[in-house]
Amino acid sequence: MKIAAITDDGKTISQHFGRARYYLVCTVEDGRITGQELRDKAGHHSFAPQAGNEHHASGPHGFDSASRSRHAQMLSTIADCQAVLSGGMGLGMQRNLEEVGIRPLLTDVEDIQEAVRAFAEGRLSVRPELAH
Repeated sequence: MKIAAITDDGKTISQHFGRARYYLVCTVEDGRITGQELRDKAGHHSFAPQAGNEHHASGPHGFDSASRSRHAQMLSTIADCQAVLSGGMGLGMQRNLEEVGIRPLLTDVEDIQEAVRAFAEGRLSVRPELAH
């Protein structure tokens, strides 16, 4: 199984999915982390010059066609993952993850290694209220 974590430093889980610059993808086998890879992640920093990238311009954030297109670009890098760890994300991104079969795991655990191990062991505290 592969679990991605959004991160800016390769060690901690970022609090905002759209603003993070990287994914740390951890391979888990038999409940243990057997590999990891830092991957670039498209995000607000990539799309800032594009029209329509304003937060909450009209209606719920992340559900318009421009947002769906940006989300697809962000998720293409982790298409081989089954879950993604984040400290927070918009409801549109959460829905897009579910639609492509990637389980969104919202958590307040900051250390990536700790969160991945906790998930693999079935003891990760998931916080759905961190979606906005």
